[in-house]
Amino acid sequence: AMSLRNFPHNPNSGIGGKSSDPWVEFSNIFRSGDQPLPQPWNEIFGPLRRGLVDELMVVGQIGQSLDGRIATESGHSKYINGPAGLTHLHRLRALVDAVVIGAGTAIAYDPQLTVRRVAGQQPARVVIDPNGRLGNKARVFSEDGVRRILVTAEGKSAAAVPGVELVRLPTADGHLSPAAILAALGACGLRRILIEGGADTVSRFLAAGCLDRLHVIVAPIILGAGRPGIALPPVERADQAMRVPMHMHRIDDEILFDCDLSAQRLPVGTAKRST
Repeated sequence: AMSLRNFPHNPNSGIGGKSSDPWVEFSNIFRSGDQPLPQPWNEIFGPLRRGLVDELMVVGQIGQSLDGRIATESGHSKYINGPAGLTHLHRLRALVDAVVIGAGTAIAYDPQLTVRRVAGQQPARVVIDPNGRLGNKARVFSEDGVRRILVTAEGKSAAAVPGVELVRLPTADGHLSPAAILAALGACGLRRILIEGGADTVSRFLAAGCLDRLHVIVAPIILGAGRPGIALPPVERADQAMRVPMHMHRIDDEILFDCDLSAQRLPVGTAKRST
């Protein structure tokens, strides 16, 4: 396990936008091409630079308690993860082209999905809303110069928001296929994609073989009851469970499990879409 606790420039110790900030240097090199990436962040973020299966790199992110909960039974989750976990999430946002959430998360938490805790580029904001549940006042649709995309089902009415791109996809059993969503985002020119939430959305992409990596940040807290982080179709035997290569990193008082899912990642085909 690598610990970020003792590095002289602790990547979770502050908010920085100055040219002397080593994170700024790292993020610029990360996006610029093939230069070797400096430590300490290369071990964590280097694998996100490019995909091994196709031209996309898709990473899922879950923050949870020691006992695998992402929220209390009432749905309260601010904040299971502390500053270290939240800063890590914002670093992920700063490195990707697009951050994706489901409509349920957009409605429940009304997130901004911006990079605020660290320096970096703002990613495009994408909401998956097959049934047109989300109104046009959601903060993800705020006009701030950042690209915004609403993915919805063919034949459904969707919130008309000036400047928000609309991607319509066919449904299967009332759901949009994760592979079709990724293909559509790829067709929009988005290559590095963060599936941020909620748990249902991350689980659906995981079950569909549509994640290259999964970052699970575990906080030193036990909720005892509440909503689980990942829910997949059941298996009968433990030896049938998904077993994946994993690296563990200490980030202040939280643990990041970086799971390599590239062996089960399915190539994303060509999108069938109408706009």
